[in-house]
Amino acid sequence: MSLLSSTVAAIGPADAAAAAQARDRQARMTKPAGSLGVLEDLSIRLAGLAGQCPPPLPEPAAVAVFAGDHGVHAQGVTPWPQEVTGQMVANFLAGGAVVNAFAAQVGAAVTVVDVGVAVAPAAGAGLLERNVRRGTRDMTVEPAMTRDEAIAAIEVGIAVAGELVDAGHRALLTGDMGIANTTASAALVAAFTGADAAAVTGAGTGIDAETLAHKTEVVRRALARHDLDADDPIGVLAAVGGLEHAAIAGLVLGGAARRVPVILDGVIAGSATLVAAALAPDCLDAVVAGHRSTEPGHGVALDHLGLTPLVDLSLRLGEGTGAVLALPLVQAGVRALRDVATFDSAGVTEKQ
Repeated sequence: MSLLSSTVAAIGPADAAAAAQARDRQARMTKPAGSLGVLEDLSIRLAGLAGQCPPPLPEPAAVAVFAGDHGVHAQGVTPWPQEVTGQMVANFLAGGAVVNAFAAQVGAAVTVVDVGVAVAPAAGAGLLERNVRRGTRDMTVEPAMTRDEAIAAIEVGIAVAGELVDAGHRALLTGDMGIANTTASAALVAAFTGADAAAVTGAGTGIDAETLAHKTEVVRRALARHDLDADDPIGVLAAVGGLEHAAIAGLVLGGAARRVPVILDGVIAGSATLVAAALAPDCLDAVVAGHRSTEPGHGVALDHLGLTPLVDLSLRLGEGTGAVLALPLVQAGVRALRDVATFDSAGVTEKQ
């Protein structure tokens, strides 16, 4: 059995009994019922994921930044040169990126994974060299990947999830780097949700109206070029996805199989999770939407997945920044369920 097949087979539904215990405890804690809003629902979900109430604190945490390049860059969808992907990998390793600063603030480790960078980055501490191929093909001309390449990249993400959990991490955060990856994300979201290209294509790292119109048309051409079937998620991923999308889908699946929460970043992670959910719907029990990106496709993906983002800060950077900022909220929700006294234990009179 392949790593992908065995991982999907290991993903089961949430533990209803543990979730019920968490719901009951939330109702008896020394606060008005429901007063913690989304954080109450989140703690109940994580109890169901862990199969125990309260669930383990989601710490320490690790951000896995998957980096890959995209053949569709040749279509002029972004003014940023492709070599920026590899340069930013070096910046991550040197600790100079925004995700490094945010991760240091919340005590999260950063691991960078070369799953598809066009030019091999220099080796460095914190870099996992797991390159499947040196960038995808141009999805407007041919499939971005073969099915075997897409599966191999998914399995990179699964393996990384396993390694991070085995190292003691109890929360996995998605990160990404890849010039032109919002173009592939838009195509994935459109393919899985049925949304029009114009509804899911955004400005990415910042483009003018003319370039956005061109980018939208490129997405439309890519969708028309391939016979896409959402019931064949590997086929969709191979046709219009990216190597980092595949690896993030694998991280989601790997985290779910190990019953560890996976906090999503923005549109890259959202579109990748559409792939993971199509392969194993129960994986969504492990998924937390860290934030809502300004990229229009992200909101479409979250709505399709039924996920409520924890914060909305008008972010559009990527790298894992939104997931890292949401981490303390996830930890706070679990800590409240674990540490807050109940009315009976504290001797506080309940509402009559």
